[in-house]
Amino acid sequence: MRISPIAAISLAMLASRTTAFTQTTIPKVFGSTQFTTSLKMSTETPILTITPPFAAVRDTVITQLTTSGKVPPQMIPSLSHFVSEYAMACSENGSVTPETCAENIATCTRVALENGLPGPTQYKFENSAHQAIRKPFDYYQFGVDFFRPAMDLENSVVLGTENFEEAFEFMKKGENVVFLANHQSEADPQVFSILLEKIGRRREAEELVYVAGHKVTTDPLAIPFSMGRNLLCIHSKKHINVDPTTKESKTQQNVATMNQMLKMMRGGGVGIWVAPSGGRDRRDVDTCEVPVAPFDQKTIDMFRLMGSKSKTPTHFYSLAMVSYELCPPPDTVEAGVGEQRNIRYTPIGIACGEELPNVGGKECRHLFAQSAMEICEEKYFETMKEIEVLVKKSEAQ
Repeated sequence: MRISPIAAISLAMLASRTTAFTQTTIPKVFGSTQFTTSLKMSTETPILTITPPFAAVRDTVITQLTTSGKVPPQMIPSLSHFVSEYAMACSENGSVTPETCAENIATCTRVALENGLPGPTQYKFENSAHQAIRKPFDYYQFGVDFFRPAMDLENSVVLGTENFEEAFEFMKKGENVVFLANHQSEADPQVFSILLEKIGRRREAEELVYVAGHKVTTDPLAIPFSMGRNLLCIHSKKHINVDPTTKESKTQQNVATMNQMLKMMRGGGVGIWVAPSGGRDRRDVDTCEVPVAPFDQKTIDMFRLMGSKSKTPTHFYSLAMVSYELCPPPDTVEAGVGEQRNIRYTPIGIACGEELPNVGGKECRHLFAQSAMEICEEKYFETMKEIEVLVKKSEAQ
């Protein structure tokens, strides 16, 4: 196996604390409904043993990184950590070969170096919308293939299949669908795609449009994965005020993005994934729980307004994502790019609620957003409990 030491520079951002599911019973109360889950995040590093073939992949790559002389010394520890983590994740997945692991690392470094590193070759996204690049290199498939080895698909779940089927039938008829989702991992688009494939909806997964923040279009490592997705590029309210000198231009881009989305929705048959929280769910460092981040009512109001203005029937569904462990975010929000990253082998899950009823009206719009949030939370804990059942059953065999 040979991987260019220079190409490994693009992996410099990939390092983070490790996390693991531990068994603890914690009651969850949302509104008038109580949920109980025994899945809780821990900062303790799990005791794992990498198999010799994957250890060889790891050691070969790390040796190349440390001896090339072309990788800045301060980057080598984080690079070595990422390589070790990815090799470990692949090692835990009994259906992945060392060759596949090595190929994925090589491809990731190549496309990140070609498109992600600052400079004249860095890929520049359109200000408002981006269409997935499938040729001559298929960036969509690259992203799916890269993260798949880190997913324990046997213990992963899809709930609300009948609601997904209904939503995609609406799209087939030329109507629009908006999935109001919590957001846990940078790999959520790949999580959604792979689990939709599991229920026979690969084509729909490929056609979905994702509302994306500035990081996924400017971060060197994220760029190649984003190139494979249909995107509506927007600045979330969490980051738009960070630099007052760019607030006006960011606001203008957001307006352009909304106009582009309205154009899409007027055409009909569009499926849109958006995280109304404006960012990823963060771990509570005191309790180690990972709650769903609060939905922003104004964001939901805007999407409902766009649906109304489009004059095309638009349907809204709450979507729960369980993917935190796959690539956990930092515990605090970071305005810049190049955050530390980690990848772990873990089960994942998605759950779609029933179509959200048009409650609240103009005078009580908060009721719609509240309902969307409550259903997402409910489905989130249902999904985690189902994953736990599968994991326990698998361990007992």
